Amino acid sequence: MKKSNEWICPTCLKAAGGLTVVPINKVTIDEIKVMIEEKKTGININEEKIAVELIPTAEGMYRYCVDNKFGTGFNEKWGVKHSGILKKNLMQDEKVLMTFIGIHNSKSTTKHDGNFAYAITDKRIIFGQKSLMSETFKAVDFDRINDITFEKGLLFGTLTIDTPQEKFNVSLDKGSATSINKNIHQVLDSLKKTVLRKNQQQMLLFL
Repeated sequence: MKKSNEWICPTCLKAAGGLTVVPINKVTIDEIKVMIEEKKTGININEEKIAVELIPTAEGMYRYCVDNKFGTGFNEKWGVKHSGILKKNLMQDEKVLMTFIGIHNSKSTTKHDGNFAYAITDKRIIFGQKSLMSETFKAVDFDRINDITFEKGLLFGTLTIDTPQEKFNVSLDKGSATSINKNIHQVLDSLKKTVLRKNQQQMLLFL
């Protein structure tokens, strides 16, 4: 492990996902432990993807979007700036599990709020935008989400997230929107199972 100047045993490396998943020159032994724990709890949905939490930088979150075809925004410069808003507002110990970029509250090709960066963490959905004169950030806890629906047209796809406070949508090209829709439901389902498992374990302590 060049980053932490430590040695990892072959068994632990395999448990974390193997050489094809673990960038051993870029992560520390503590980050390897996180990956192994995620394997056990089921939070890491796609074994072929490096968890975003191992690279919780604006550049890392944007690169995750591009590499997984989860949107690119107007360009890399602004994509990183939008992602920087998410990075700045992460809570202590909050883990980013998935990121994507899309057009916020699109009503037509000319009527929308522009590109936002979005992230699914182990606590909530967060989204933000950086503009020339200001920045916007919002967050929705998982237990406040009523529903997430998906509509696909000839060219574009739209995810609609319904909460008690507001209903907002995210629009992208059809291929990216389809990929995001599939992954976001997998991530949320895994998180629900993880929370349920923890609650059950806590209940057993009082029996």
